[in-house]
Amino acid sequence: MLSRELYADDSVKWVVFGRDPAKPESVIDTNEYLIVSGDSAVLLDPGGTEIFPEVVSAVSDVVAIDKIKIIFGSHQDPDILSSLSLWLNLVPEVKVYVPWVWTGFITHFGCSAEQLVGVPDAGCSIELSPNHRLELVPAHYLHSSGNLHLYDPRAKILFSGDVGAGLLPANETALFVEDFPRHTRFMETFHRRWMPSDRARDVWLERVRKLDINLLCPQHGSIFRRPDVPRFFDWFGGLKLGSALA
Repeated sequence: MLSRELYADDSVKWVVFGRDPAKPESVIDTNEYLIVSGDSAVLLDPGGTEIFPEVVSAVSDVVAIDKIKIIFGSHQDPDILSSLSLWLNLVPEVKVYVPWVWTGFITHFGCSAEQLVGVPDAGCSIELSPNHRLELVPAHYLHSSGNLHLYDPRAKILFSGDVGAGLLPANETALFVEDFPRHTRFMETFHRRWMPSDRARDVWLERVRKLDINLLCPQHGSIFRRPDVPRFFDWFGGLKLGSALA
């Protein structure tokens, strides 16, 4: 499994894990992200049960597992959250932040409602360490009816979930988007089908265009660096969504 440091300063680092060549072909490839801040860490969308051993191994190479204080689940999909009960066995005291609308559904992955922190629709901020706060940003209906993104103002990174996702063929291994016009071929069908609402997209774009973003990190595929972030926003804003309606 790929492991790459995306950002670091004196006491904080962002790490991405993904592109597991050993995963079954039937399992969609996902990116997992870790923020380590001092003696605390947050794990973002920890992945499905099928890749749990690989993710645990990769994370433990970066930080002691018991340093994980927060798990963030952007929405309810199994490819990002079905491993939750396995993580809770390792770090039972962790706080799990998820959209409030999904708390009664995520418990079906084998956790109790008491282990979940239901985030209100407007989002909230999380204190990871005394000098490091994270913002949970509403992204409802993109694609889930209860959906959140995570913004780190210190690193200027937006974790954008399925927004910006590219379904890459096996021979496409670049961590970062290198050729934006070419990369759109890996995004277009996915976004037209899985994003159902033009209005929800426009509300999200109005919100995130105000953020200072160095990296836009999707759940699948390559990461967008600063020059390509506004290009992606413009491209996404021009799509007609909800293709199955046709």
